[in-house]
Amino acid sequence: MRVCVLGSGSKGNSTYIEGENTKILIDGGLSKLELEKRLMQIDVNPSEINAILITHEHSDHISGISNFSKKYGCKVYAHSDAWTVLSDKLVGVEFKNQYEFNGSDFSINELNISTFDLDHDAIHCVGFSVSCNKTKFSIATDLGHTTPEIIHNLSSSDLVVLEANHDIQKLKTNTKYPYSLKQRILSNHGHLSNQASADTLIQMLGNKTRAVIFGHLSEENNTPDLVVDTVKQTFINNGALPEREIKIDIAKQHKPSTIYKIKNN
Repeated sequence: MRVCVLGSGSKGNSTYIEGENTKILIDGGLSKLELEKRLMQIDVNPSEINAILITHEHSDHISGISNFSKKYGCKVYAHSDAWTVLSDKLVGVEFKNQYEFNGSDFSINELNISTFDLDHDAIHCVGFSVSCNKTKFSIATDLGHTTPEIIHNLSSSDLVVLEANHDIQKLKTNTKYPYSLKQRILSNHGHLSNQASADTLIQMLGNKTRAVIFGHLSEENNTPDLVVDTVKQTFINNGALPEREIKIDIAKQHKPSTIYKIKNN
């Protein structure tokens, strides 16, 4: 498989996954034009996208899907609960291209897809695991806390995209954010902090994961350096060596990430 985070953050999220014969997106929160531009930057023809999988209905994850699917006719998959509002938001997606799932695994050609629930203030938010030929990629962003199920899915994956939304102290002292918004972000239905993400990574050590891309960083309440520093210090505090255990990367908001190639061991 090949994986590339096309963009990640409050201004739009989308991740590209490619199998042997299949190309999909997880979320399409960038405009149609921006999705086209970033796909072409990684030498992918937008017309070759077979499907878009939706984590949840918030605009930074779906804003470009309607126009993209309308132009290219790709299938769109979302949880059946989410379709109760998505049908009105994604009017450009023809009914024949609307697919729903309810927690059971499904396949898109050679790509096997499984989902796991994420606790977020959405109708129904999910993470995805995509498997092909004994390789596995998982993504978990927009979650207020982790669970044993989430840890299990991430730990059994070769490559993971994991949220590291905010530095707690930076968020608490941000005078631009009202108290209610801070409480929403910090709640179990909000977003993972750098420390929570680092603690999650420690629970994954010794398993299959070889690389983690931290995503959905807040431009107001976080920086890549804060993420890396928190993760490295947490590793050291737990007797682990940063980078030797798991490669660490940071997804970008305004341009595609490194293209990762996951091969069978």
